Amino acid sequence: MYDNGYELKADGSGWHEECGVFGVYSHTEDVSHMTYLGLYALQHRGQESAGIALTDGAWMDVTRGMGLVNEVFRHQVPHMEKQCIAIGHVRYSTTGSSLLANTQPLLVNYARGKIALAHNGNLTNAAAIRADLEEQGTIFQTSIDSEVFVNLIARSRQETVEEKIIESLKKIKGAYCLAIMTEAKLIGARDPQGFRPLCLGRTEEGSWVLSSETCGLDVVGAEFVRDVLPGEMVVIDDEGLKSFPFATEEKKASCIFEYIYFARPDSVIDGQSVHEARFMMGRQLARESGFKGDIVISVPDSGTTAATGYAYESGIPFMEGLMKNRYIGRTFIQPSQKKRDKAVKLKLNAISSAVKGKSVIMVDDSIVRGTTSGKIVKMLRDAGARQVYMCVSSPPIGYPCFYGIDTSVRKELIAATKSVEEIREFIGADGLHFLSLEGLKKSVSAVDPEAMCYACFNSAYPLEDGVRPAGNDKYVFEHPKC
Repeated sequence: MYDNGYELKADGSGWHEECGVFGVYSHTEDVSHMTYLGLYALQHRGQESAGIALTDGAWMDVTRGMGLVNEVFRHQVPHMEKQCIAIGHVRYSTTGSSLLANTQPLLVNYARGKIALAHNGNLTNAAAIRADLEEQGTIFQTSIDSEVFVNLIARSRQETVEEKIIESLKKIKGAYCLAIMTEAKLIGARDPQGFRPLCLGRTEEGSWVLSSETCGLDVVGAEFVRDVLPGEMVVIDDEGLKSFPFATEEKKASCIFEYIYFARPDSVIDGQSVHEARFMMGRQLARESGFKGDIVISVPDSGTTAATGYAYESGIPFMEGLMKNRYIGRTFIQPSQKKRDKAVKLKLNAISSAVKGKSVIMVDDSIVRGTTSGKIVKMLRDAGARQVYMCVSSPPIGYPCFYGIDTSVRKELIAATKSVEEIREFIGADGLHFLSLEGLKKSVSAVDPEAMCYACFNSAYPLEDGVRPAGNDKYVFEHPKC
């Protein structure tokens, strides 16, 4: 199993990332195999399903399945003679159930040919658009918001595919990064706020590559060219790369949690090294908390970079105090509390020789419901830790996200109902410190702090009508209408 630590936490309490998209345009390289490798690199962005759509300029086909990339393509990576374009997708569901019918890329036939689409994000007005399309007779095959895109494109009366897509994008609100494929073009688009990342790269062979993160470029040997800008569509064909800005005046609001948790540490997003940002978060935590202990440990793996930053700033040695079983997949996430407790022990175990008799400073990226944190604190105490202080490299999460992250409803977020002191008592730590919002902004120094979204911390949602209707129901398209 490919695993870098950013999947669902063992008791289901963690942040759930949305999706990753990837695409290649080339007449000289194996675009399907490159896309397969790219999806491997983006596996942390979604583990529910994976898919690759492929064309040779005339035919188009898609292979999709449930599970990890290596499980979906266990027997063979899709192949086509004279293949020239491929797009791929890894999914964690934010709208619609985890079903084969909801896997991506979506592939449709329409009057002008075929089109395949892979989407990362969440559309806040999809329900209204879908209802309108259904009134006009449109039939939907899935319960995901992404299908709205392909239907809008297919119904557009504009002449060119570029015009059709731009007309459709202007009707959509919310978060989206898209990889779109026609028989002759690879197209990428990023929403006007820039909630989700998307970048461009190019190989020595001259192939163009689209990826949710730069780590996807690295694995196929592509050199980073630039980020796709918020409100920009890029089109790649035999004539090269063309840019179509379609919404450049709106306020930018890229997701701060890409730097805290979601992205791989070796990625660079909008000019900011993810590793450097997390290291600085740890340094800032040490300055703010003032906690003194014998050792600094992390909750592996997403808290590790911040923990090393804390150790660097404080002078307290970093040690591996928790061992992670990297061969436990999402299959082990169990529905009952008793089984979830066992799953935590399968996932993590304290290293007694490292923590026994020690005052331990434990660093993690976030606390969502608090249940996992409490279990880990108890685990460290059972292993002999004398004191356990917890530092969190993000502010308290008190509000849900509507832009492509499957967070729980607000009443289930522990920071929505408890103070920091009450959370400390709940998890059983001797001390608890959350990184301040100002400290967080300082840590992500390469990005304009006013061009980031902090809504999960302060409820300042970037879009006035940017909250998902129907009570934040990710299954809104699966409920029967009365």
